[in-house]
Amino acid sequence: MPPATAAPWVLVAGGFHPLGGMDQLNAALVRELLARDTPVHLVTHQVDESLRDPFVTVHLVGKSAGSIFLGQRLLDQRGRAVAAAVTARNPSARVLVNGVNCAWPDINWVHFVNHAWPPRADTGPRWLRVKSRFEATLTLRRERAIIPRSRLLIANSEGTRRELVEGFALAAERVVTIYPGNNERYAPPPPARRGAARASFGVTDQRPLVAFVGALGYDPRKGFATLWEAWQRLCADPAWRAILLVVGGGRAVPRWRRMVQAAGLADRVVLTGFTDDVASVLAAADLLVSPARYEPYGLNAQEAICSGVPAIVSASAGIGERYTADLKELLLDDPEDSAALAARLRDWSSRIALIKERFEPLGKLLRAHTEQAMARQILEAADFTDGEVQKDRGVQSCPAATI
Repeated sequence: MPPATAAPWVLVAGGFHPLGGMDQLNAALVRELLARDTPVHLVTHQVDESLRDPFVTVHLVGKSAGSIFLGQRLLDQRGRAVAAAVTARNPSARVLVNGVNCAWPDINWVHFVNHAWPPRADTGPRWLRVKSRFEATLTLRRERAIIPRSRLLIANSEGTRRELVEGFALAAERVVTIYPGNNERYAPPPPARRGAARASFGVTDQRPLVAFVGALGYDPRKGFATLWEAWQRLCADPAWRAILLVVGGGRAVPRWRRMVQAAGLADRVVLTGFTDDVASVLAAADLLVSPARYEPYGLNAQEAICSGVPAIVSASAGIGERYTADLKELLLDDPEDSAALAARLRDWSSRIALIKERFEPLGKLLRAHTEQAMARQILEAADFTDGEVQKDRGVQSCPAATI
């Protein structure tokens, strides 16, 4: 490793790669640290090859039986071990974890508050629902033990910040809001790319294309059931011409395919399953709809808006904080009200060009807040707590017995 010019960092996260929302944000932080010649230790299940660097030490952790839940336990154990070794060698080292994935009381970058939406499976096989309840109990216990001990918490929205401060009785100054940065992949596409993207999904005419981007599991959080009810209502009207493009993997994808077929809407709904090319989805789309029941931020909506695509989202979603007054009509007060969503979609279809134009200033604003700018804000926030860390090295990690 080259001579270091900065104290090392330990980052504990499920992934550092461009294939997931949190994972690509974690990768952006690594790139900024490397730009500052900072030694980095990554404790993770997966890391992109582009992050392999002389300043990077990767501690790969397997997933027991392929389970994210069980893998998280291994990630916690390895993360604490690496953090303890690195901070013992260099007391100035910083340790950043994501939520409940590691019990280390330094910086916690919180993307999701489990107490606001505990893990659940409302439908599906009985064994899955029982498993979900068991995992929820343990996850909530971990969150209650880990969050209050973090020296600095980074929230991805003001809504997440309130949930942390109020839900865990934290001093307000311990929690800062730093919005997720935009990846350069998400920008308005040239006309040629838009046409090719639409054709790749089987849309060769000028019918409007509405996109839903989110997991289709048995957890109802992402709100696809509300959109499906609204879509059936709309398709009963011969004047409704739009196509629905559903992008996302999950256990419930086969079930939704059967429901689309049974409803006779296979020519109006395209279910792609998982894709790692969301940029092409947004290049093809005219609108994104995300009626999530709980959404700490909403990276899918941000990526859409940065790509020049308007987004109808839940008013409670973190991204909704950034909507200007003239865009508030695109926010859903009740994400379970399918009739209201259908009415919003009808209204949008009558003003497609005007609503697209209204979103342009917000798109410009969101594109200006890059992943690099976000990473710099995180490092600036960490600098403010550096002195406190040096004074308080007595507690090295949350005792495992309390988790």
